[in-house]
Amino acid sequence: MRRFRIFWLSWSLLGLTLPVCPQSPAYKYIRVGSADDSAGTPRAGFALMGGGTDLDEAFRWLCNRAGGGDFLVLRATGGGDYNRYVQSLCKLNSVATIVIPNREAAIDPFVSNTIRHASALFIAGGDQANYINFWMGTPVEEALNDAIGRGVPIGGTSAGLAVMGQYAYTAQGDNPDDPNLDGNAALADPYSPRVSLTQGFISIPILKNIITDTHFARRDRMGRLLVFLARLNEPDGKPAPKPLGIRGIGVQERAALLLQPDGRATVVGYGNAYFVEIERQDGPIEKGKPLSFGEFAVKKVAPGDIFDIKSWTGDAINYTLTVDAGKLRSTQTGGDIY
Repeated sequence: MRRFRIFWLSWSLLGLTLPVCPQSPAYKYIRVGSADDSAGTPRAGFALMGGGTDLDEAFRWLCNRAGGGDFLVLRATGGGDYNRYVQSLCKLNSVATIVIPNREAAIDPFVSNTIRHASALFIAGGDQANYINFWMGTPVEEALNDAIGRGVPIGGTSAGLAVMGQYAYTAQGDNPDDPNLDGNAALADPYSPRVSLTQGFISIPILKNIITDTHFARRDRMGRLLVFLARLNEPDGKPAPKPLGIRGIGVQERAALLLQPDGRATVVGYGNAYFVEIERQDGPIEKGKPLSFGEFAVKKVAPGDIFDIKSWTGDAINYTLTVDAGKLRSTQTGGDIY
């Protein structure tokens, strides 16, 4: 490992482009900035990014909480594209990317040790099925949760955000030729194999009992979030006396929710965040039949506005959604579901 860092430094001083140099047959590690680690002084915080074009403001917020230390990007595919971008926005000791493309890589001690030495963590977009299949139940999961427990800030975009809640859509049932499970497809059969859910991967205390979703209005995902909530609050498919209290957060593309550990959050960027909970559930949820369920209470929070996740209150437009045989009905003017 030390030989690799010296090699990189000698090339960087010559002004040449660093080649991607895997340190093992399993993972890739690409770093810019100082070759020596810095402890930094991290402050906890969570940047929930909705996907699409990267949002400078959200990355600066995450970087500022790294305390000048080492920023680490985690991916299952791809390379070090984020390194120079993040470095251009922030004053940091280093920015690195580690690509963890399988479970062999996820159990390599170098990978988990690198995560444990980071002062800020960011999970890139891609396919969340890879994160669940490759990282869950491995030292990568342990290192991520240990870092969160120590107050290291963490962010994620697209698939990276999708795995930040206690509950997550795994995307494991998707047809690879049609990877977007939209609202209509989910509502048509809430027990379709495509509606695949898990829990307990990343443990962020303020996101307990929450499922997160991304590219929200852009990819028409309101309906699928309602299906996720119906399934999670009625896990046996039968009506319960009251909801189990599992809520949903959907973030639009080019928007981010910047979340403090105490629950205070600000929406930034160019789209809304949606906070959804069940007010009334009448089930049952049946396999092979379109969903009929509700009411769902929606709070739509615009850029610049503040929401408190603990109290579930804040600056918001409030409306109600119900589902009748797979069709959404909204109390908003014009019946707009978003």
